[in-house]
Amino acid sequence: MSRLKSTLGIVAIAFMTLTAVSCKDSNKEQDRTDGDHSEMNSGEDHSKMNHDNGDGHHDGEKKEMAMGSDGSPQAVLNDYFNLKDALVADDNAKAKELGAVIALSFGNLDVSNYTDSQKTELTDIIEDAVEHAEHISESDIDHQREHFKVLSKDVTDMVAITGTKNTLYQQFCPMYDGGSAWLSLSKDIKNPYYGSKMLNCGEVQKEIN
Repeated sequence: MSRLKSTLGIVAIAFMTLTAVSCKDSNKEQDRTDGDHSEMNSGEDHSKMNHDNGDGHHDGEKKEMAMGSDGSPQAVLNDYFNLKDALVADDNAKAKELGAVIALSFGNLDVSNYTDSQKTELTDIIEDAVEHAEHISESDIDHQREHFKVLSKDVTDMVAITGTKNTLYQQFCPMYDGGSAWLSLSKDIKNPYYGSKMLNCGEVQKEIN
């Protein structure tokens, strides 16, 4: 009988010891988990502090807006003229970069302040322009110039609706692809379709105010 009691006592002690150790391990795990959560929370707070620029916007959003222009027609025009200059300089790599840039600018163009019919027209222009700009971003220079011809028409059509704060010059090369137009800020002819081959081939067709 005393041996049975002794055995039961040992079993009870062993059980209590195991329970205590198990609880301790559980507490350690909980502490570790809490620590991880604490680090995660700290990381999240730190991340928020890094990205919040004080005006309620995150840096990531601000950067995306900066890359994709401000949604104005003028931003599209600026990117268009940069692209034109790259083609004038026969710079295929630069034109690829700028093709991607103007695709983003057109995609971000804000049409909310126009009439319904103008919105419809602008939406069609944007869709076509983005497609050609994307082709420019991945093509050799000969194909870039083919797509630039259509892109130039899209930009001209956009300006007919949105207007422009600068005087623009519509210029025309009678030799490229049966006759091709482009827009410029200057009266001087710098041909984006031939570049250095025939830099000054063309004429001013009209002024756009």
